[in-house]
Amino acid sequence: MTGDVKRLGAAELKRELHDGGEIALLDAREEGVFHARHLLLASCVPLGRLELLIDDLVPRRGTRVVWCDDGDRGGDGSALSAARRMSALGYSDVAMLEGGIAAWEAAGYRLYSGVHVPSKAFAEVVEYEAGTPWISAVDLKALIDRGADIAIFDSRSYEEYHNNSIPTATSVPGAELVYRFTDMVPSPDTTVIVNCGGRTRSIIGAQALRNAGFRNKIMSLKDGTMAWHLAGFEVVKGATRRPADVSERGRRAAAEAASRVAARCDVRRIDKATLGAWRGEAGRTLYLLDVRTPEEYRAGHLAGARSVPGGQLVQETDAHIGTWNARVVLVDDNGVRATMTASWLKQMGFNDVAVLADDGSGGDWTSGPHVPRVLGLDPAATAGAGIAPAALRVGLAAGRMAVVDLDTSRTYAQGHIPGAWFAIRSRLPQDLAKLPKAEAIVLTSPDGALARLAAADLAAAAAGTGATATAPILVLEGGTEAWAMAGLPIETGASHMASEPVDVVLSARERGVGREEAMREYLAWEIDLVNQMTTDDDQRFRVVAG
Repeated sequence: MTGDVKRLGAAELKRELHDGGEIALLDAREEGVFHARHLLLASCVPLGRLELLIDDLVPRRGTRVVWCDDGDRGGDGSALSAARRMSALGYSDVAMLEGGIAAWEAAGYRLYSGVHVPSKAFAEVVEYEAGTPWISAVDLKALIDRGADIAIFDSRSYEEYHNNSIPTATSVPGAELVYRFTDMVPSPDTTVIVNCGGRTRSIIGAQALRNAGFRNKIMSLKDGTMAWHLAGFEVVKGATRRPADVSERGRRAAAEAASRVAARCDVRRIDKATLGAWRGEAGRTLYLLDVRTPEEYRAGHLAGARSVPGGQLVQETDAHIGTWNARVVLVDDNGVRATMTASWLKQMGFNDVAVLADDGSGGDWTSGPHVPRVLGLDPAATAGAGIAPAALRVGLAAGRMAVVDLDTSRTYAQGHIPGAWFAIRSRLPQDLAKLPKAEAIVLTSPDGALARLAAADLAAAAAGTGATATAPILVLEGGTEAWAMAGLPIETGASHMASEPVDVVLSARERGVGREEAMREYLAWEIDLVNQMTTDDDQRFRVVAG
């Protein structure tokens, strides 16, 4: 039955995407399936992780929401389940795309492959329209070998840089580039090269420095560390170069540069009184995002703000802002990093973006990491069905228990309870049959929240059918994190896969076989996005060039 969920045809959804109102377009399939074919403006919110993601991604309960999937099972697939579940969580305007993405394509509209396509396509359009200069890996290697006056800045997250980087490069995540530039590059004669893994953050980082008005010769590394790897050059693992704290002189220069960009891109600054008024507007979605480094955020931040470092926000906007035409306020301590990030969001098509500079002097700061609000957790649903790590260890040693890990397949492979099986929550009912017989099945996830949701699913399914479970379902108290905190062993590898690992898309570098070919295919895909944008009326880019 689909009568309980409003259904839109492709043409109707097309009109709603262009009517100027707030709308969240969500795809309920796993990321690996989404990656193959999806709508340009859709955010991937897998059905099995919906309750973990949705409060951050679509915070206003009255937001107009449209779910889509691949149109399988006669309209009785993941989009319908997601729409029903979201409505049950308190969202009041939820619909689904009739016929799924197949109907969208049949109507003559375009589908895309890849992930974070709006962000990656935007960078390609920026390079084309702004004429961002680049240097090849071969030419950069020649500059390094002859000891030229150059500085190489890796604009990815520190973790990505630390995993693989170019010799002599320094980690300077995207939003930090303008903020730290004057201290890092005291001479206007130094040539500056910005790189990332592929293209997006290289282009955006280099163009940000150019937009800020710095006089140096500034270029992106064409195709990033992938090109460096493909050229046969050394890729460094474990690099640790990071810039020093910003000096007062550097801070002043950065503020002046950001001011020039703000004027050029019409970036608005607001005060806390305005923020307070916006927070009280029930009919508008507000995203409050702190774009500083994760370390700064954890040390202290404005209460209610979520940590999304600026470079990552531009790189994967759809993973952090699920509502198009929403209001976005970017926060930092002095406005520089927020302004640079806001300038890109505005050019991407987020019109209602503002900057708030807040140094914590108002007394409304808090500390620690952002903890997403998990919706739909019913403490009564799994009451009495928990097991402590020590008891689980005993049960495993005796061969009486089987463990199912509901974390992502990537994280599962990086470390899990010895003998645990990987499974995807939405596929758990059918995949439990692949486990060996046990007296009890124990579900785990990083902190136990997803496991508790899955246990409630299984209990509800059993109650609905009157079936009796083959083994009791328990939840590991505190999840895998509690197991690790207790000093219990962890193993690595993808050895027991109850579900096919379609929940994540591995980067080309993460692949074992065919890595180089995957790199070439990815770069060709990325470069071609600029051509596709020329004939797609859903993209909202307005690049400020010249």
